[in-house]
Parts: sequence; C-alpha cells; structure tokens
Amino acid sequence: MSTGNTDVRASLHDHRLPMPVPAGEYDRCPVTDLLRRVSDKWTLLLITLLGRHPHRFNELHRAVEGISPRMLTRTLRALESDGLVEREVFPTLPPGVEYRLTPLGVSLLEPLSALADWAVAHHAEIVAARQPGDPVGVPER
Repeated sequence: MSTGNTDVRASLHDHRLPMPVPAGEYDRCPVTDLLRRVSDKWTLLLITLLGRHPHRFNELHRAVEGISPRMLTRTLRALESDGLVEREVFPTLPPGVEYRLTPLGVSLLEPLSALADWAVAHHAEIVAARQPGDPVGVPER
C-alpha cells in the first residue's frame, strides 16, 4: 500500500496486497492519508464550496451551518498545508482574506465527484444492507 507496494494506477481490483497487510504500511499509504483528510466532518463540504468559486472567510462561515470559526480555520489551514487550498490576504483594514482551490485542489474535484455520484446511486442499497443496531459510519480501528 505504501509507495513500495502500491500501484493503484491500473485498478484496485488488479492490485496485489501483501498478506497480512503490515499496519505501518497501511498507515503510510497515500490513499489512506488522503481518505483520512477528506473524511473529516467539514473538508468535503469546504472543497465543494471552494470548487464553485473563491470565498472569503466570513462567507464560508455563513455558508456552512454549524461550523465554528475555530474549526473552519483549522480545516482551511490543513487544506492549505496539503496544497489543496490557497489563502490570499488583501491589504485592507481589517485585512481581507480569500480562499480558493489550488490547481491540485481543482484536480481532486473530479474523483470526489465520482465517489459522491457512486454514494448517492448506491445509498439505498447500503442502508438496506445494514443490520439493525449496526453502528452507522463508525469504522473499526
């Protein structure tokens, strides 16, 4: 799964994983790393909003019901540190700040859209397959 063993270019179906999959290798896997980043509570929503057009901080805060200013700041900083979002400061009083997707962030929109389309198309099947009492959305760790 790490760069030493992962060649996901072809297909996940065709890829051979070592058995058992070493825990350290799974933790270093680029796919695991990206899924951890985009699966938090706010990241997908912020990437989607920024994919439409650049936003100022307060505009994003108003657009996302329930997100605290602190969590919005933390999520934007994480996306910025990953190179997916860029922050531009305007020399006004007080300084204006605008966020936009970088070209790398824009390149993520298509695969995320494909995943979202799949999830919407199959959501009813997934819900129907769940057993009563199953924890929903809680992966085992």
